[in-house]
Amino acid sequence: MMKLFAFLIFGIMSIQAIAQAPVKVAVAGLTHGHVGWIFNRSEKKDIELVGIYETNPALVSEFSSRYKLDKKLFYTDLNKMLDETKPQAVSAFGAISEHIMVVRACAPRKIHVMVEKPLATTFSDAKEIQKLAGQNEIQVLTNFETSWYASNQYVKDLVEEGKLGDIRKVMVNDGHQGPKEIGVSKEFLEILTDPAKNGAGALVDFGCYGANLMTWLLKGERPISITAVTHQNKPEIYKEVDDEASIILQYPKSQCIIQGSWNWSFARKDMEVYGNKGYAVAVNPTVVRQRLQEKTPEETIKLDPRPAPFTDPFSVLADVVTGKLKLEQNDMYGLPLNVTVVEILEIAKESAKTGKTIFLKK
Repeated sequence: MMKLFAFLIFGIMSIQAIAQAPVKVAVAGLTHGHVGWIFNRSEKKDIELVGIYETNPALVSEFSSRYKLDKKLFYTDLNKMLDETKPQAVSAFGAISEHIMVVRACAPRKIHVMVEKPLATTFSDAKEIQKLAGQNEIQVLTNFETSWYASNQYVKDLVEEGKLGDIRKVMVNDGHQGPKEIGVSKEFLEILTDPAKNGAGALVDFGCYGANLMTWLLKGERPISITAVTHQNKPEIYKEVDDEASIILQYPKSQCIIQGSWNWSFARKDMEVYGNKGYAVAVNPTVVRQRLQEKTPEETIKLDPRPAPFTDPFSVLADVVTGKLKLEQNDMYGLPLNVTVVEILEIAKESAKTGKTIFLKK
């Protein structure tokens, strides 16, 4: 009887150990400015870093020294890293144009992928990523900082509850003073200012947030037309890409104005949603201004940050890989929504180039 009891206890402990085992994650690329996130979360044990793919020896030296990383973690061959370290997921921190390469390598190996926003530089790449993910039954997540904002979730709830009425106008403002002005690394600056690697300048870098949020608010609905204007206010700094972009998304009964800029006085990521009953403004991650009736004054709501895992993209990735978190069809991280985001950005670039409003085919 004692042996049976000990066996059962051991079995339960073994199951718990398996359930709590960290997800094996590899990094593909070190050039993106957000890559430091994964090295600055040592207090969390939900993921284990098993490999890093990077071909730039200077970056390998810099990161191994800064974060005291074992040189055995580094690989200059992506496929070799995947085969030898066998990660369950890969987080891509290279140029946006490289996301397709990472998914092509990971998908046949049944390795999940998370990329930094947006999903791809071209609509054709985005559709190929979606196809590869479906064929190989993997998740491909797109990390948007604004996905973590309690304010955006609160505004979405107001919409769902009918407190704003039908959405009529949305304004999304994102950006900062400029990547060079805020001092991003030379490697990240080289990506952001390369139209092939980044897709465009501010139009892609910050226009993607508005496209993501509006598509989310409208549950995946595509606009009927897109009009975009871009400009180089600082051509002496940004010679090849736009530093100013305004995009108008027209829907049957609503309009979204996206302002992505490298010319703001200060960094901002905010959203204004106006319905036919009231409005709400997501001022920052935890503050909302709202007015729900014409005869009542505007009020300010202070929110708590979102609960775990929604304050950390790697915790979200770990929970998706282990099945603790199921992505909905309209999830801000999910493929259906983010393929539409890339379609919007591609058409916006064409509109800006031609100076014409472009009407989308159904």
